[in-house]
Amino acid sequence: MTHAKLTSLMARGAEFLGCETAILCGAMSWVSERHLVSAISNAGGFGVIACGAMTPELLDAEITATKALTERPFGVNLITMHPQLFDLIDVCARHDVTHIVLAGGLPPKGSIEAIKQKGAKLICFAPALSLAKKLIRSGVDALVVEGMEAGGHIGPVSTSVLAQEILPDIAEQVPVFVAGGIGRGEAIAAYLEMGAAGVQLGTRFACATESIAHPAFKKAFFRASARDAIASVQIDARLPVIPVRSLKNAGMENFTAKQREVANLLDSGAVDMMEAQLQIEHYWAGALRRAVIDGDVDGGSLMAGQSVGMVTKEEPVAAIIAELMMQAAGALERRAA
Repeated sequence: MTHAKLTSLMARGAEFLGCETAILCGAMSWVSERHLVSAISNAGGFGVIACGAMTPELLDAEITATKALTERPFGVNLITMHPQLFDLIDVCARHDVTHIVLAGGLPPKGSIEAIKQKGAKLICFAPALSLAKKLIRSGVDALVVEGMEAGGHIGPVSTSVLAQEILPDIAEQVPVFVAGGIGRGEAIAAYLEMGAAGVQLGTRFACATESIAHPAFKKAFFRASARDAIASVQIDARLPVIPVRSLKNAGMENFTAKQREVANLLDSGAVDMMEAQLQIEHYWAGALRRAVIDGDVDGGSLMAGQSVGMVTKEEPVAAIIAELMMQAAGALERRAA
């Protein structure tokens, strides 16, 4: 009976995504690639390729490789500031990618129309109620409400506050997926009961058996507690730097130095604001690769949400999803008793 309740609460999100369980995997650069994405989709969730700074050619190859590992739907996360965004949209269209997630700011002019004209469903991030309403008016099909507890790029407001602010107004208009700091099924059940169509988790999947992340990267997660996942600090108000949540290490300190370097380039006129922001993004992409692929857990970036303390061992994606669903069902059963 309780699993029927959980299935009912997830029905809208699962139908929208075309999967069994309305659990999205957050797009994590270098981590959310063919192996993890296909494993999540094969386990009944919804995997999302993290395009990041990929060229159209690299994305084409990654989608092809993912399709060879799963026949189930998966999405692609594109960064709005990517200089070849429209070429990347075309790549997704050629592969009949069913869902595109736009991240990193407001969709640039023409991008929403380009995505929807090719038949894909569009998911965007809404860090505030006003922006959620604006995106819906623009034609977005679904929203992710992500709080500051998440890993990677974050906004200033907590998940619980955003959910309370946005779900009552928006949940009936489009499917809303709640993200940030979710590590157990009890939290999933709570957000579903508040009106969410589903949830998005990243940190919980980063160290799955199917994740290609370096053993040293995974070990750093297993050893970490919630308080170790800290947000980066902006040192120059002119720089359009979105805070990033990562485990505290030398790589986080190096980011402060990188900001000073880019600020000096702005002062000298050597770069414009767009180039400055791209340099910041390239820093994170490179630092993350060093940690995830090379295992440099000191100088690289260990992007992690505050739910990292609930990541204690390497286990298959299917086991993680099954545990989350069991916990959510149990929570619903206790509330119904």
